[in-house]
Amino acid sequence: MEFVILVDEQDREVGEAEKMQTHKLGLLHRAFSVLIYNTKGEMLLQQRAATKYHSAGLWSNACCGHPRPGEKIEDAARRRLKEELGFNCSLKFSFKFIYKASFENSLKEHELDHVFTGIYDSEVLPDKNEVQAYRWVTMENLKNEIIENHSSFSVWFQKIIAEL
Repeated sequence: MEFVILVDEQDREVGEAEKMQTHKLGLLHRAFSVLIYNTKGEMLLQQRAATKYHSAGLWSNACCGHPRPGEKIEDAARRRLKEELGFNCSLKFSFKFIYKASFENSLKEHELDHVFTGIYDSEVLPDKNEVQAYRWVTMENLKNEIIENHSSFSVWFQKIIAEL
């Protein structure tokens, strides 16, 4: 069973809860999203695996997830990057925001999302249980794709791109 960290709107820890229960109830919890760029300025996108509990098959940022109770959020971001895409790189905190979303399977996201960025130019080795596909895209092309076909992208990723 996996647990997440419940927080208030100022990102202060207020408890812990089981991950799926948190998503059923829509409780505010701590999360992270990682944006990876190459030295050409392209962003790495992943298509979420078809088996994900929500947003399956949608395009999104390099990786995302939740820190475990007692785990530093930067460590969690590095852990998931390695687990999902098979590499490590230096990450830098960029910004955080709160969002809410409801999904067709009646799950809800209510996350205080910490966004990290990194630069990486080498091999990507995705875990097929997590990542269906990946690709590099210029910001101009990405913004156009989101305008033309926003339903192909995860809700939180669209909010991140709007912030950028």
